Amino acid sequence: MSNTNVALISVGDIEKMAIAIAKSKMFGMKTPEEAFALMLIAQAEGMHPAIAARDYHVIQGRPTLKADAMLARFQNAGGKVQWEVYTDAEVTGVFSHPSGGSLKLTWTFTQAKSIGLTGKDNWRNYPRAMLRARCISEGIRTVYPGCVVGTYTAEELEEIPAPAETPKTLEVVEEVEKQYKLWIPNQEEPYATYDTPEEWKAGFDALVARIKTSSKFAEEVKEEKLDGLRACNLDMLDFVGNVTNEENHGE
Repeated sequence: MSNTNVALISVGDIEKMAIAIAKSKMFGMKTPEEAFALMLIAQAEGMHPAIAARDYHVIQGRPTLKADAMLARFQNAGGKVQWEVYTDAEVTGVFSHPSGGSLKLTWTFTQAKSIGLTGKDNWRNYPRAMLRARCISEGIRTVYPGCVVGTYTAEELEEIPAPAETPKTLEVVEEVEKQYKLWIPNQEEPYATYDTPEEWKAGFDALVARIKTSSKFAEEVKEEKLDGLRACNLDMLDFVGNVTNEENHGE
């Protein structure tokens, strides 16, 4: 977890470190801006900014906590895990925490295949490690979500498809900045942007539906995710609500 005794690093020094990390190409961060944003997150959590390179992935332009880093936070907060089965076909662990009780959780390759997760190289080459990562993210979020609140893992982002890009045509001379932005928790950039309030509302409702119908999260975790999604988009929710009310009033 965080360490409040770590001295604050100046923004200028963080920027220099971010440039060096991006140039090294050692940590999966393609640009200094990606590294800089992650290092600011690490410092805000009370850790040295360079820890960002160890603990985070950048997936589709979004910062995600590595499964091992999530497990380390869980254990540092008093959590325990005991692995009962650890094979390429099945991984089973028992997660426990004084504040959240105990949970036995199993992920199988058959289960992952049935929901379309196994087509990527990581699943074909390292199925046991991928099943373990799935157990970690679901087990910790269920037993003690407080140590990873507001943070996605790479495995969870697999369930949220990247928004489709607007097709480009030869007639488009200048890209027009869209004004309706949809945010998800703990992201520096918007998840998607839309041309109209109606399109924004449809995108927001689609994310809400994915969370509500997900079989991977307990009900309390779903509520936490929905609360975070709403909190990120309060201004747009109010705006869209006002637009809808005006349209209804005018009919």
